[in-house]
Amino acid sequence: MNSKIKNILSYVFVIAIAILIKEFIFSPIKVNGTSMYPTLNDGDLMILNEIGYYLNGVERFDIVVVKKNGERLIKRVIGLPGETVEYKNNELYINGKIVNEDFTHATTHDFTLSEIDCDVIPEGYYFVVGDNRTNSLDSRKIGLISKSEIKGKTKLVVFPFNKVGNVK
Repeated sequence: MNSKIKNILSYVFVIAIAILIKEFIFSPIKVNGTSMYPTLNDGDLMILNEIGYYLNGVERFDIVVVKKNGERLIKRVIGLPGETVEYKNNELYINGKIVNEDFTHATTHDFTLSEIDCDVIPEGYYFVVGDNRTNSLDSRKIGLISKSEIKGKTKLVVFPFNKVGNVK
């Protein structure tokens, strides 16, 4: 093989690897709206970790990207399969016990799963909310999110540059 063909093949290989990484492992995601304020701002650019989600699953308080009705929404996981979720006096109760939310969020009005016709989160579903609780289209309005609707986790802001780093 001559050196020109080898050179071209090496570029094709690098491009193919980059496309695979973007499509199946990491991809950029832009915050659209204020539903995650003050944690995230409209226009923040983040990295969506798709492979980490498949390897490690979803945990309480993870920030996830959800594909719902053709839109990509960024929300925080609050309730896991098999749990009950309730907000009372701005406090989170999971299975009847107070759980401390150690991140900044707006006031959460009283809420129970019965408001979305559910008693316990079924297997394969999650309860998600935005940190801007008074202005967020989330499980309180659109219902539980199925595991298949979660496209990955995100916590790394890459733009604007003064906010680069992991968010809580």
